[in-house]
Amino acid sequence: MSPATATKTHRRHATIHWPERTSPLFDDRRHAGRELARRLARLRGEPCTVLGVPRGGVPVGYEIARALRAPLGIIVPRKLPIPWSPEAGFGAIMPDGTRVLNEEMVRSIGLTESEIEEVARDVLAEVKRRQALYLRGREPPAVEGRTAILVDDGLATGYTMIAAVLAVRKQRPRSIVVAVPVSPADSVERVRQVADDVLVLHVSHAPMFAVASFYRSFPDMPDSEVIAYLDQAAAELQRDNEA
Repeated sequence: MSPATATKTHRRHATIHWPERTSPLFDDRRHAGRELARRLARLRGEPCTVLGVPRGGVPVGYEIARALRAPLGIIVPRKLPIPWSPEAGFGAIMPDGTRVLNEEMVRSIGLTESEIEEVARDVLAEVKRRQALYLRGREPPAVEGRTAILVDDGLATGYTMIAAVLAVRKQRPRSIVVAVPVSPADSVERVRQVADDVLVLHVSHAPMFAVASFYRSFPDMPDSEVIAYLDQAAAELQRDNEA
């Protein structure tokens, strides 16, 4: 399924164009999360579930979940790498097998169906492994009938987020909001084709784009830190519910 084939009954898109920057916009991922949370405050009191893309989307999502008093979970899309140039991707896949391809790129580089299937099979095994690592046998937070807020620390091509949206849509949420601090303009347009609402704090029209350049601190995150955020969010939500 391509993004262009998805149908929606309505969409509300909030894109905030901050002035062109002369320095990083965010101290770190949690700072970016707090800025997004301020603009999602209208959802507080509504049934919401926040889903962060590991690893970097989880601390961003943590701040949103705290502000909305919503459960925090994970959503694990992964790039499908070009076999001879693995830094570049030709699509993305989810643990349930939902797959999105950059059809134009697939045609231009001449990937065969067997090559696509081989890559997809290897990546699917990895995303299932990572999902099991983060969940550790626990049930993921409920999405059906709720507003699902999908969060990352920034978009690149947007295909991994598109795959995430399409997979979450199968769980019958009330609506899907994609919330990211930064993104190239063309990636925002791709994601808008499948999400109900898109919130981006800074849309870049520059020819070169790197998510890390928008942060003063953008360290690599170990899996243990992702798990710690999930545990902390669950404990805080339980305390709030018991108060």
